[in-house]
Amino acid sequence: MKVLKGQDILALGFMTFALFVGAGNIIFPPFVGLQAGPNVWMAALGFLVTAVGLPVITVVALARVGGSMDALSSPIGKVAGGLLAAVCYLAVGPLFATPRTATVSFAVGLAPLTGETPLALFLYSAVYFLLVFFVSLYPGRLLDTVGRFLAPLKIIALAVLGIAAFALPVGPSGDAVPEYVAAPFSLGFINGYLTMDTLGALVFGIVIVNAIRSRGVESPQLITRYAIIAGLIAGVGLALVYISLFRLGSGSHAVAAGATNGAAVLHAYVQHTFGALGSGFLAVLISLACLVTAVGLTCACAEYFSRVLPLSYKTLVLLLALFSLLVSNLGLTKLIAFSIPVLTAIYPPCIVLVALSFCAGLWHSQSRILGPVMFVSLLFGLIDAIKGAGFSQWLPTSLLDLPLSEQGLAWLVPSVATLLVAVLIDRLMGARVQAAA
Repeated sequence: MKVLKGQDILALGFMTFALFVGAGNIIFPPFVGLQAGPNVWMAALGFLVTAVGLPVITVVALARVGGSMDALSSPIGKVAGGLLAAVCYLAVGPLFATPRTATVSFAVGLAPLTGETPLALFLYSAVYFLLVFFVSLYPGRLLDTVGRFLAPLKIIALAVLGIAAFALPVGPSGDAVPEYVAAPFSLGFINGYLTMDTLGALVFGIVIVNAIRSRGVESPQLITRYAIIAGLIAGVGLALVYISLFRLGSGSHAVAAGATNGAAVLHAYVQHTFGALGSGFLAVLISLACLVTAVGLTCACAEYFSRVLPLSYKTLVLLLALFSLLVSNLGLTKLIAFSIPVLTAIYPPCIVLVALSFCAGLWHSQSRILGPVMFVSLLFGLIDAIKGAGFSQWLPTSLLDLPLSEQGLAWLVPSVATLLVAVLIDRLMGARVQAAA
């Protein structure tokens, strides 16, 4: 029986970590740390639940069904499952995550030198996505390149930044903004959505499983075991990165008090601590992290849509790169603001799908449970999204005062209630079928 060597398992873990660590992972924790002030660690706890715990659990859930998102979503039907998969791929691909990798690397690396002019952003993003396009044309070479070369470089660079955050703080934390005084945990929880790591895990699951199979491993049990180990390695790495960046942000009030996003916080800290040399280091770090993730996302999206659309892989790589180029020129702050309500809507059904996949043996029919609960979670997630987009006036007053609504978790209580009703119906229907037999 073919098994992986220790160095292969480590490379697999590094590859998984490198695929996850992109723009959002680096820019959101410092901004949360800056805004949360003394409440930073409570906000960090909520953030770690959705930005580390859920992605690791998602990798495990996918490994148990062979790595395919289609297999995970099969109980809700082919059409609904395909629609969910398409939304996830588009969100972590050309709509949000892939363009964001370009805007973040520009804002941190080049904008301090050229200014944040539309022309500078366009020229940078054009070169950036040209590189993404050419590298993504050869997905077969991605695994060894990322797992054995680029990922270790990224880890070393992040380790230097993380150690500096604790060893060389700028000063004490400032006052928390009102939102983080009232509900630091839930705001951290919601901000963890913005990393898109759970959606990324749904996309990358098949990449991880295929990487294991490419080494000749065929045993489903071993594939699941190695995928779990890779997910845990990535989870530990993500947690360490986040904790250090929370510390960096919380101690940067003196130099970044007026920052509007995490990229500005990072640049202010590095410029203050390391000077111009540090700014160059940060530019390389962010560009490396973002480029690897952009390539991984483009490859995954092109591979998926080449199976469901009458277009070749190479044609889709070109289209995805061009569309991401256009979206990236909206600018970082606008892109983040636009993505928040969309992610608030689509994250709840994805969380439900992953969580309930571990409970399939507890009821007679998985489809009787998953369909209703995911629908309700999406419906109430849309309510949270409408509020997050600033259109609360469109909603009836009764929907503004739902339990946990102020925390952006209005979907949770209705979803649990629907789950209880669905389980009861499943028990009753299962008993009647068995009696008739």
